[in-house]
Amino acid sequence: MIGSLDYSTLQQLWWMICSIVGALFLFLTFVQGGQTLIWQLAKTDHETSLIVTSLGRKWEMPFTTLVLFGGALFAAFPKFYATSFGGAYWVWMLILFSFIIQAVSYEYRKKPDNFLGAKTYELFLLLNGVIGILLIGAAVGTFYTGSNFVLSDYNSVTWHYTLFGINLRGLEAAFSLFNLSLGIFLVLNARVLGALYLLNSIDFSKTSELESRTRSAVTKNFLISLPFLLYVLISVLVMDGFGFDSAGVFQIESYKYLNNLLAIPLLLILLLVGLLLVIFGVFITVFKNSNKGIWPAGLGTVLVGLAVLCLPAFNNTAFYPSKFDLQSSLSIYNASSSYFTLKTMSYVALGIPFVLAYVVYVWKLMDAKKLTSDEIKNEEAY
Repeated sequence: MIGSLDYSTLQQLWWMICSIVGALFLFLTFVQGGQTLIWQLAKTDHETSLIVTSLGRKWEMPFTTLVLFGGALFAAFPKFYATSFGGAYWVWMLILFSFIIQAVSYEYRKKPDNFLGAKTYELFLLLNGVIGILLIGAAVGTFYTGSNFVLSDYNSVTWHYTLFGINLRGLEAAFSLFNLSLGIFLVLNARVLGALYLLNSIDFSKTSELESRTRSAVTKNFLISLPFLLYVLISVLVMDGFGFDSAGVFQIESYKYLNNLLAIPLLLILLLVGLLLVIFGVFITVFKNSNKGIWPAGLGTVLVGLAVLCLPAFNNTAFYPSKFDLQSSLSIYNASSSYFTLKTMSYVALGIPFVLAYVVYVWKLMDAKKLTSDEIKNEEAY
């Protein structure tokens, strides 16, 4: 069946696969969100260890998924990978560095003779949760607002943005109100997911005050995130977009992303259902005293993320537009690998459901029993 797919179908299929991986990563940022809550929620060393250990059991998952996302983009859309990672490398270097210090922090926070001190590594976890996710949001925002690059006839990328004579290499993305708002929303949503995950994974029978503070964090962060969410949604509906005609010539189009939602109702459904699931997850946590809000909110985040990543790529849209030279913009059709490469990758991708099933199975085994205070006292903590 895969062998019968035409080139354009494979290109669309692989953007969808990459988007699914990216959307799953957004759900897994509950780890980063939980890290930003450590100093807010924990009032004792024991509570800190309880939170860090709960998150530490899952810290590899968002890191691995982010690497998988980058690898899938590299294989399926190498021209985008080379343009973004080659031109806007300061953004990606800071993102990767924030994840490196996260790994180091979980490894060394409780090591004997730790000369930096546990608080230093907790600060590193905070930086990963704030700066890492904020910059990822800004980078995703450039799918809508564009970047300042030019591609030569040989696909060599030149970045055209300087501040006081310094080429920011993509960091200027954070200066856009839209990009910044999207990044802040992702940070706050990660904090909501982090609090929901802690409620689901920790036995609070001996730490009821910590549970109360965690539920309060869900409410506060959700409410604070709403203005940023509304701004992003309204902006997407009214902003100009970057489309191209049958000849591959790029042009600015009014209400492009609104038109995409109307032309592809499935994306609109994913967006609306996803938002409702996130609201439902928060609702049952706050008003029903449930500890299972992470699951509807997590699924909702995946659906919203899938819609956000697919919206600027389909319906003849440039998913990585150039504000400096419109004709250097990238679409899924001019940035993808060859037909042979995509077809071969598609056969390999048939094994993905089995990998996902294994991940679900291992997750279920790890969380079959909630983390207790006794386990922390027995020095089984990160």
